[in-house]
Amino acid sequence: MMEKLLFEIGTEEIPAKFMPGILTQLKDLAERKLTELRIPFDEVKVFGTPRRMAFTASSIPEVQDDITIEAKGPSVKIAFVDNEPSKAAIGFARGNGVDVKDLVIRDDYVYAVKRLTGQHVEGLLPEMLLDIIISLNFPKTMRWADHDFRFVRPIRWLVALLGDRVIPVEMTGVKSGKFSRGHRFLAGSLKEAEGAKGFLSMAARKVKNSVASAVISVKGAVEIPNADDYEKILREHFVLVDQDERREIIRRQVTDLAEAEGGHAEIDEDLLEEVNYLVEWPTALCGKFEEKFLGLPKECIITPMREHQRYFPVLNSDGTLMNKFITVRNGGLEDIDIVTHGNERVLRARLSDAEFFFNADRKLKLEDRLEKLKTISFQEGFGSMYDKTQRLVKLSDMIYFAMNAKADKEKLARTALLSKTDLVTGMVVEFTELQGVMGREYAKLDGESEEVAKGIYEHYLPRFAGDELPETEIGRIVGIADKLDNIVAIFSRGLAPTGSQDPYALRRQALGIINIVIDAGYHVALLKLLGGMIYLLNIGPDKAGELILQVLDFIRQRLRNMVIDQGIRYDVVDAVMKGKRNDDLNDVYLRAMILNDFVKTPEAEHLIQAAVRVANICENAAADIPVNPALFEYHEEKNLHDAVTSLNSEIISATVQFNYEQVLKLACGLVAPINEFFDKVMVMDENEKIRNNRLALLEAVKDITHVVGDLNSIVM
Repeated sequence: MMEKLLFEIGTEEIPAKFMPGILTQLKDLAERKLTELRIPFDEVKVFGTPRRMAFTASSIPEVQDDITIEAKGPSVKIAFVDNEPSKAAIGFARGNGVDVKDLVIRDDYVYAVKRLTGQHVEGLLPEMLLDIIISLNFPKTMRWADHDFRFVRPIRWLVALLGDRVIPVEMTGVKSGKFSRGHRFLAGSLKEAEGAKGFLSMAARKVKNSVASAVISVKGAVEIPNADDYEKILREHFVLVDQDERREIIRRQVTDLAEAEGGHAEIDEDLLEEVNYLVEWPTALCGKFEEKFLGLPKECIITPMREHQRYFPVLNSDGTLMNKFITVRNGGLEDIDIVTHGNERVLRARLSDAEFFFNADRKLKLEDRLEKLKTISFQEGFGSMYDKTQRLVKLSDMIYFAMNAKADKEKLARTALLSKTDLVTGMVVEFTELQGVMGREYAKLDGESEEVAKGIYEHYLPRFAGDELPETEIGRIVGIADKLDNIVAIFSRGLAPTGSQDPYALRRQALGIINIVIDAGYHVALLKLLGGMIYLLNIGPDKAGELILQVLDFIRQRLRNMVIDQGIRYDVVDAVMKGKRNDDLNDVYLRAMILNDFVKTPEAEHLIQAAVRVANICENAAADIPVNPALFEYHEEKNLHDAVTSLNSEIISATVQFNYEQVLKLACGLVAPINEFFDKVMVMDENEKIRNNRLALLEAVKDITHVVGDLNSIVM
């Protein structure tokens, strides 16, 4: 008989941002351990709320699958001497737990074949479930009472059921049983419960299986008679345990409520995900704040709402902000007015602070704040943030010339100079998420040009994975300068990221540089910029060379990981990374894209085979020997030389224009003359002059076939 397995770990409230990763782990662990134990299942489904993580596995049989294990042993000649088992055969049989007479002969080898009968699944589950608890990892863990075991939060209950039978598991003195917990408040209060039931049913009218009548439980304990009843029973006790259902109910409630208020909700998906793991029984409510606060910049209102209070802003049809917000309560409609009023008071205090800081900040212009940057340390040994802005002015100028940019040079310098001044404003000190944003707003109010104001904001972009990229030349250049200065300075202190540790977010900043360069189509030699950065940071020559290579390798590794994540073959990435021009990030990216498409074509195999033959024999070539046509002895030598000569100018032209599709197309024209050359000509001639001349010719061929990448790295 097939049954459902349920395992729930009940805890104190878990940080919302931990939950998506926890559930991913839980699903992977459950599937992997069931598979390792040869326990068939149809589906593993995970559930998560602030107070629990759980999974169910459907269609669990009573008995494991039977399995046949084969081990290959010595050859028959070694295993048997004069038709008698040798010591080798006897030792092999003993080592595999079979009788020597049961060895199986196949393909001139002996095999030990064991058939293992499946055990009862119920007896295997206690150890498996305990192992899952122990195997879970968390960003932060804690101990409690006198237990040595560490977990994300103290474990308060365990539910482990196979069908209707309890699977015995014990951890930190908590024994598994059939009792879960309902909503912390609603499950114990009929008045609250009825209000919650009514509102959820209204807001989620399209969701099937409406809430059943409330059942009051003693101290919140809820009996789960059978694993199949898990979701239904918890729903009756005001816990929507399915996070996907809960998320969509929240989305629908917020959307509907905003529309009822005459606007539309701005639903940030990260915020929605966080709110989803803050509640077990969601009820959206709408609050208001004084219209006078709408005079503040939009971000000054939205940031306290979203980042500090977990509120969803409400916008008019034209995108302007309304003096309303929506938040989600972990409960029902009971006393909803009181809850709404409380949230309004909290937000009012936040917005009053923002208004105070904004008005205070306006008493000084950004330029007047430059001196105060001297009081903020940047990095040990590299001065203050004021010193950093002076470097940014010079480095931005270097990048401007290196890329032959079309930006206004004076506005570029002005942006770099003012880029960090908002760090000493009251608004940014209080709401750090507004750095760059307030710099832009204050720059506009100070009368700075639109390009400077936008550049101050954009130089922080991208701030996280998937964030917007700078659109202006000024924002891009100052952004690259800022990120490069951070990376080199921190690397020079020996604080390069290690393993999963990256306290200064240098990987993100390196990816930011890469994405800006690729998005803008910039072609710049990173080595030159790093050399300039070393000079500006006054790093001595004893450290400079090694540091430059270390930073270059760090950034190139980020590029390698990025393009592989985009679906580019690893061998293609290796091929382009081995090229001579591997410090032009955009060039490497373009060659990877083109070569990845090319290797899928019928022509690729022929060119790669020919190029590999050439490259392998060129390992013996002497350096910088010109080809002398007078030394040719065969017509095939002349044909190959003529083909190379005729293609050179076209190859150079296509390469300069970064037209690598054309480069590969032209290189394919060498395949036939290369093959004819190798069919007829002995490269390693006894005559040294002839041998070196032929090797020099092949070097010229290699220079063409390997323009896009080292084709020896391609696995066909």
